[in-house]
Amino acid sequence: MYPATRAFNTLSTWDLWGNFIRYIGAGAVAAGGILSLIKSLPLIAKTFSKAMKGFGHKGEAAVRTERSIPLPVSLIGAVIAAMLLWLMPGVPISLLAALIIIVFGFFFATVSARMVGLVGSSNNPVSGMAIATLLIAAILLKATGNIGVTGMTTAICIGTVICIVAAMAGDTSQDLKTGYIVGATPIYQQYGELIGTVASGLAIAGVLNLLNAAWAYGSQELPAPQAVLMKMVVEVVMGGNLPWGLVFAGVFIAIVVEIVGVPVLPFALGLYLPIHLSIPIMAGGLIRLWVEKRKFKSETRRKEVMDNGVLYSSGTIAGEGIVGILLAVCTVFGVDMSLGGILGNWGGLAFFAGLIAVMLAFIFGGKRNKE
Repeated sequence: MYPATRAFNTLSTWDLWGNFIRYIGAGAVAAGGILSLIKSLPLIAKTFSKAMKGFGHKGEAAVRTERSIPLPVSLIGAVIAAMLLWLMPGVPISLLAALIIIVFGFFFATVSARMVGLVGSSNNPVSGMAIATLLIAAILLKATGNIGVTGMTTAICIGTVICIVAAMAGDTSQDLKTGYIVGATPIYQQYGELIGTVASGLAIAGVLNLLNAAWAYGSQELPAPQAVLMKMVVEVVMGGNLPWGLVFAGVFIAIVVEIVGVPVLPFALGLYLPIHLSIPIMAGGLIRLWVEKRKFKSETRRKEVMDNGVLYSSGTIAGEGIVGILLAVCTVFGVDMSLGGILGNWGGLAFFAGLIAVMLAFIFGGKRNKE
């Protein structure tokens, strides 16, 4: 069955995911992102309208806690950044693409900043915005004759920039909101954000090249599911040779899931991600559910335990990223750090069980609050 080139009974679990399940998941994620964006449209329109009413009305603030980078400077800086992307050699962004980035970036940054500032980061529909941008950018590029690998690469670059714009707008809004609470000076926070953006951009570029050199994107060691999803979304518009039956099966699954009232985007992401990524996420969810169902002497103790769990989980995410970089360095230099041949699957399962045990000990351990 297309796109597989061998019979079903000869395919491994990884081959089944790569040839069939990921296309179903990609269709579900694309549909889920669009459905989530459609549901958010009334709030997005209302948010953008309110933001535009106060746009540019504020003059030079006399109060220290209201001093920000002047609005004209911010707008000019955004235009210069888009033009640099157009003029920079090696970046496949045309003048049309730069204009699309300016328009979509202005709209989505305004919406994301206000939605996160008023409600919280969980209300920021970044996935829907990124997928919508990819679809619209690919349609515009195809209509103007920008097709093939160059057109698809340009569309992905546009979607990537807009995704980062929306995410950083929400993050900056949270930072400024927190700074307001503690009495910080916004303009100094904004300078810090700019420095952090440049520094992290340079660091991330190096890390991405390192990972590609170590394992290559799209491999079993580095599946890069989000990047592959963006590629498939663009190929759908550009008329790539995709298994459309599987893609539309995912679309209709997402619609049914939405009708029955299940949150469609988390479901679609779980369908799309490889099983070895989904299982640990489910394990973490079950641990949290078990902890929430336990009885505690007080709500203060319950909050303390839950905060400990979030703290430990956040630490493991950061630690995994650091270890991944170290393993990539070892791979590039030819140092074999793999223990799979020695421990096997059972050894890995034992280590995972040990990790859960240590996590539970951290969650329930430490100094107990006596309230």
